[in-house]
Amino acid sequence: MNASTDFRRAQRIASVELSEIVRLSEQAAALRRAGRDVIVLSTGEPDFPTPAPVVEAAHAAALAGQTRYTATAGTSELRDSVATKAGVTRAEVLISAGAKQVLANAMLATLDPGDEVLIPAPYWSSYTEIVKMAGGRAVVVPCLMSDDFKLSPEALEAAITPKTRWLMLNSPSNPTGAVYSTNEIRAFAKVLERHPNIWVISDEIYEHLSYVPVTSFRDAAPDLMHRTLIVNGLSKAWAMTGWRIGWGIGPSELIEAMTVIQGQVTSGACSISQAAGLAALNGDDGLLKTRRDAFRARRDKTVAGLNAIRGFRCPRPDGAFYVFPSVTRVMERGGFPSDGAFCSWLLDKAGVAVVPGRAFGLGGHVRISFAYADDELTEGIERIFGAVDKLG
Repeated sequence: MNASTDFRRAQRIASVELSEIVRLSEQAAALRRAGRDVIVLSTGEPDFPTPAPVVEAAHAAALAGQTRYTATAGTSELRDSVATKAGVTRAEVLISAGAKQVLANAMLATLDPGDEVLIPAPYWSSYTEIVKMAGGRAVVVPCLMSDDFKLSPEALEAAITPKTRWLMLNSPSNPTGAVYSTNEIRAFAKVLERHPNIWVISDEIYEHLSYVPVTSFRDAAPDLMHRTLIVNGLSKAWAMTGWRIGWGIGPSELIEAMTVIQGQVTSGACSISQAAGLAALNGDDGLLKTRRDAFRARRDKTVAGLNAIRGFRCPRPDGAFYVFPSVTRVMERGGFPSDGAFCSWLLDKAGVAVVPGRAFGLGGHVRISFAYADDELTEGIERIFGAVDKLG
């Protein structure tokens, strides 16, 4: 079939592209299919299996005939489980097909053209694109490595305009692993108390993968609960990326508006996945600590290995399973015009896939995931070391 010359994109997605993370992962997968030996350290997907009791619960639900539509906002059992753990009511919980859908629902339900969303950079690459698709404007606030990749209250205040509708935070952070302390969140709350029209999205998907004490935004800033949306889910800590279960916790009027959006896009999340999610939340959480300890060991190994590479400067993350080292010195030595060019070279010369910092709004860095088996991490770091060492 010949390509149509009549097709045109809607203006609202004219600048929206497929995630660079996805593109790199697909490129690496294609190289593997072609016979190349490629180590992939680019995706945020735990190598652990979904816990067996969760899989068994899903199987039992399917055999029991739980294969029909659920309520748009999720099954009452799963919503109640999330609500109980968060200390809220069922009306304040929406179950979606992953945390990404929660974010999209929120933006589509609240943004009018020109509304601004403040997003500290580095940020997860989908944040800005979701805002664009909803007709809003992403206002990126750079947060450098010298600032521990964290937003300051002063930078927040300076970025606020009469059009600001949301502040979007992520703690623990993808891609940096930065974790906001209770006092840091309270400092943001003091700023936001002066701006009563601004709401907060707190993406806490890595809540159970923090190596320091972690505080939910709702707990640190209870006076802002009436304009805060907490985003969370099962993908990371429970290794359930493909099950696609996430949730939002927020004021009932916001949840109701988000449910309207979801009802016209996907309806309720998969019934079997919701049964699995209920088993995950109500099951033994000791496995989460065991896996967190394994990730902590991988983190320390990865940070030490990368800091041994000439030109890499790799801070130790406090959460999640990523490192975000600076590679500006390597770029200078190798004459690479961008971090993207360095990553392409690394994939070609060393057979290692990592993600350039530009995908997260802060160039001069790369994101490397340590959510992989120890032997893959060791091999990947050794390959990077060998390739960079040859630059002279």
